[in-house]
Formats: sequence, C-alpha cells, structure tokens
Amino acid sequence: MRWALRNADSQHVQRLALEMGLPVSLARLLAARGMQNAQQANKFLNPSLGDLHSPYLMTGLRAAVERLRAAIERGETIFIYGDYDVDGTTAIVILKTALELCGGTVDYHVPHRIREGYGMKEEVIEEAADRGIRVIISVDTGIRAFAAAETAQRRGVDLIVTDHHLPHSEGVPKALAVVNPNQPGCQYPCKSLCGAGVAFKIAQALLEESGRQRLLPSFLKMVAIATIADAVPLAGENRVFARLGLDGLRKPVNAGLRALLANCDLDGSRPLSAGNIAFRVAPRLNAAGRMDVAERVIRLFTEKDAAKAAEMALELDQLNGDRQNAEQRIMDEINARMEASPELKDAHCLVLEGEGWHRGVVGICASRVVERWRRPTLVLSCEDGEAHGSGRSIAAFHLLQALESCPELFSRFGGHAHAVGCALLAERIPELRSRLDAYARQRLTPEDFVPVLEYDAEIGLEEITNDFWLALQKLEPFGATNPTPVFVVRNSKLVQPARTLKEKHIKLRVVPGENDDKRRFQRAREVLGWRMAERVVQDGLVAGDTLDLAFSLDYNSHPEFGGVQLNLLDYTRTVAASSAVATAAPSRL
Repeated sequence: MRWALRNADSQHVQRLALEMGLPVSLARLLAARGMQNAQQANKFLNPSLGDLHSPYLMTGLRAAVERLRAAIERGETIFIYGDYDVDGTTAIVILKTALELCGGTVDYHVPHRIREGYGMKEEVIEEAADRGIRVIISVDTGIRAFAAAETAQRRGVDLIVTDHHLPHSEGVPKALAVVNPNQPGCQYPCKSLCGAGVAFKIAQALLEESGRQRLLPSFLKMVAIATIADAVPLAGENRVFARLGLDGLRKPVNAGLRALLANCDLDGSRPLSAGNIAFRVAPRLNAAGRMDVAERVIRLFTEKDAAKAAEMALELDQLNGDRQNAEQRIMDEINARMEASPELKDAHCLVLEGEGWHRGVVGICASRVVERWRRPTLVLSCEDGEAHGSGRSIAAFHLLQALESCPELFSRFGGHAHAVGCALLAERIPELRSRLDAYARQRLTPEDFVPVLEYDAEIGLEEITNDFWLALQKLEPFGATNPTPVFVVRNSKLVQPARTLKEKHIKLRVVPGENDDKRRFQRAREVLGWRMAERVVQDGLVAGDTLDLAFSLDYNSHPEFGGVQLNLLDYTRTVAASSAVATAAPSRL
C-alpha cells in the first residue's frame, strides 16, 4: 500500500488557520475538502435548510409537479415505480408520503430483483394502464427505459421519469417530464443527488406550494439514509441531507424507523454517524430486496403499530443474516478460484461467474473482490443460460464506459463510473471477459492496482486529545468527498509485545520515539488494528520496533477505559528492535 498526503493548497491552509483560529492540522482538513476561506468553511461546518436549492432549477421538475398536482385535484391514482435497493425504496416512501399529505391517492410497484431485475418493465406499465392508471412517476430508475416510455405513450399514460443514473448517449426517454440532474442541458447545481434526493426535490416543491414546508425537516431522515447508503458525495445538498437527517434520527417519530434503529442498537444516546447508517442500517434495508421482496421496507416505514414494526425490523435482521451467509459462500468460491489461477491474477478486469450464485448478493461480492484484488470486477450469476450481475471498479477505471464499448453483448446494462448492473446470455461471458480485459489493458497501468491510503496530516501522539476529537466531529458526517480523516504518526516506538484479541485483532502500545524509557511508558497510547493480527504476527513485530502509523480516530465510551481511540489502518516498520529484544512474541488476550 502506498501512502499519499491528501492534496490541500498550503495558502488556503494558512488562511483558514488564521481566519478561524484553528490548528494547522484541522485547517488542512478543511482545505483538502475544498474550503478556500472562512465563509466556505463555516457553511460546510454549519449546513442548514437555507442551503437547499430551489427545486425548479432542475430541468423538467415544474412540468412534473404540475402534472402531479393535477392528478391530486382530479382524484387520479398516482403510480410510483421504484427500485429494490435502499435508495429506491426510501424514495418511494418519501414521494408517497408527500403526495398523500397533499391529498393524493398513491399506488406503487417495487420490482422483484430475481423475477424482474432492474429497471422499468413494459408489462408493468401495461398492467397499470389496464387498471386505469393515467400517471406514472419513477424514482431511482427509468433514465434508460426507452421501451417502457414508448409503452406508456401508446397506452395514453403520462410518464414522469425521476432518476439520478447517467443517461444513455442517445438521450433520454420520451416522457411527459424527465427529472434528473445528470440529463443533458440540466444546470442544477448539485449533480450528485441520489434517487431519493431527486424524489425529495419533487416532495419539496409539492410541500412548499401547498403551504406545508414546515414538514420538510421530517423528510430529511429518510433522505439521509438513502444518501449515505448510496455512497454519493457528501457535499452540497447531500451534506445538508446527511447532517440534518442524522440529527433528526436521534429522535425518530416513525414507528418503523424507531424499530429499525433499536434493532441496530442505535438508541440515540450518542449522535449517529454515517458509518452507523452505512454498516448497520443500510444492510438490513438492502437485505429485503436482496433476499426477499423490497416492499418489506415500504411496509416497515408506513407501519404505525410499534409492535408490528418491531416484528418487521426483526425479520429484516434475519434476512440480513441470510444475506451474509450467501455472500460468504460465493466469496469462498471466488477466493479459492483466484488463488488457484495465475491467469485470473494477471487479469486487468475480472469477470467471475457461478451457476446458481444468489443474484441478490453479487454486487456486494464484486465490492469484496475489488477490495481484496484491486481489479475492476463483474460478478455474474448464471441460471438457465442467462447471466445477471453487478460490477464495481477502482478509481482509475470507468466501468460503465467499459460496458458501453461492447453493448451488443448485453440484453441490458446501466449504472455509474464505478458501479454497474447487467444481463446477458451466459454463452457470451467468455467474449465479454476477453473484451473487457483488452479494454482495461489499454487504459490501466500496474500503478493503478496499488491501493493508495490518503492521509490528511502528520501529527504527534500528544496532539490526540479529547478537544482534538471534538473538533473533528464538526466535519461529520464522513463519506465520499469528505472521507474520515486519516493521520500519520512518524517514529513511534512499540513499548511492549503486540497483544492479539479474539485471534484476529491486534493492540499495539506505542510512545513518541524521542522520549526516554520512563517517560515513554507514562505517555503510551494504545492502537487497535482490526483484523490485522495475522499480519502483525507474520511481520514479527516486537517491543522496541520503531513504526510509522496511519490511523483514524474513534471514541470508546466505556466508563472505565474509554476515550479517544486510534484505529490502525496501516503501518511500516522503520527501525527493527535489537536482536535481544526481538525474541518477544505477541501476547494473547
């Protein structure tokens, strides 16, 4: 792993430090996140509802809202067509709630991941038209649904497409309105909204026009969950959604939200972090669409009975356990295949397929493969001659463009630069593997495969205080474009053998290297290395070694040994201990 100092203009660092009275290390964090002066920094640190843009800056939104208001006035049923992930299901809840508050009648459809797959289907449009539906609005889907749009037009259904995915190079579907900040010609300031974020802008316009804007903050909790779960950049409006929404999640009113957070052991006793949502809340919500039916999420968030909501949350937790088991089975097979194949290890782009792999978890598995093997990856599940899958990529490789280089191989595909979904005949997989690898070899260098750990500043162990930790919290929530701060301490000295925790974690006790033995021991800091025990044992770290440490900070709230905690991300041994000391081995707890 290569360490790289995160880019920050030194002039901006000094200006921020002076204007805001901050330590240089903290000013550097703000500068690295694009802050050039105190005004920008204060807006970043203190986001508010006033920072939201007018919804009508988004192309197509006015036409969409006018048609929805007309439907409400006429008593027409508004049909919402969603998606099965966290973003899609929460977008349905947001729009459904807003429309009903304004007096609308709403029906909705969430596709089944296995039976229907991603995207709007013509047969669903046909069935809705047969039932008398005259207006359909999509959320988090539809930007490439050309056939579905033609079907809607033929059946006399007004289609409104709201989405955030990248449109096709040929343009957008023919619909009454297309609302997508990424469509050609749209000048909306925040291009990185998730699907639920776009749905919120529709809701914002509806509520403001009907005099119900006071209700807007209550919607931010759901938007925050979707924004964080979809890993969009936490800047601009997304930062407003995430920060204010997380604040609101400390005191949720919705019975389903309360039950879900309780199931995640997030009782509101301390502020929620983006990590709490990404690693505890979102997986349970995603498990519904991956392992069963995503409609469970809508039912959870529209349930008013607390006891029933608790049962629903428990069912999602159980589905998440099923998801973890299915994921582990696939990953065991993939890792064994990778270890045994020099050809796969040499590939620049991986295409991995398996008969009967659970289609609901192949996207997660693709992410795991990228994390371990540092290659753009497609993971495909094959069944009855067809392959359905998901892909993830590394920073240097635009995966959607790679798929667009061979469109004739797919029955459908779409997505982003670093996340895609696709379907094709299984017999075409060998050609897909060959062509994607050739495409990647023309664009990637060996250096692109080396993981880079970007750090924000070099600091001394003595700087890591409770006040320093509290100052960092003002930068929350962390996520894309606002990553969790990473720090480097140089020349720390290991003062006792490393301790192994539960056979897989490690605890190091270190001091500043320049102190004498007595002072070193008095100022020792503990550093936790999660899942790093095997590496530390292999490296043979012993007391007396001098280490450079890269770490993030967390807070342990234990009443006896709590405090600011150093979470080890990587280390390098700069000086080995003397041979007399080096006989010590890691102890175990």
